[in-house]
Amino acid sequence: MQLDPSNPVVALCIEGMQQEGVPGAARRCFERAWELRADDVDASIAAHFLARQQETPDEALAWNQRALDHARAAPAEKVRLFMASLHLNLGDSLLATGDARAAREALVKAREWFDVLPADGYSALVARGIEGLGARLQSIRTDDEGVDRKTSL
Repeated sequence: MQLDPSNPVVALCIEGMQQEGVPGAARRCFERAWELRADDVDASIAAHFLARQQETPDEALAWNQRALDHARAAPAEKVRLFMASLHLNLGDSLLATGDARAAREALVKAREWFDVLPADGYSALVARGIEGLGARLQSIRTDDEGVDRKTSL
């Protein structure tokens, strides 16, 4: 499945990625993409990129959750190749906000969805992200009361 670069949301997200080194420029592209969303697939894509532009972990978490929620509402065949990445990003945000338990659950889902990806550069990128989140979560253990504690390595 390829994204259609003639789709205005996709085109704006591509433009935004090219502008990520210019303060505010990328965010404006992604916000415009969000405004132009026509369906849940568009919304998921725009929300994914908006999550990357947020100033706080809580704001990024909200956008990553929104991206995943819209993907879940879309036809599965249109988003199946995004799902591993969306769960991974949600897990990263959950860990950044201190919820290691939920981050572990998101990591499990990311690993489950990873199996649908073809072996290519994108899947290699997602695999590195999954490995990285897994490594960060290994340094945190959950005690009997469900409280996450950092362990020394």
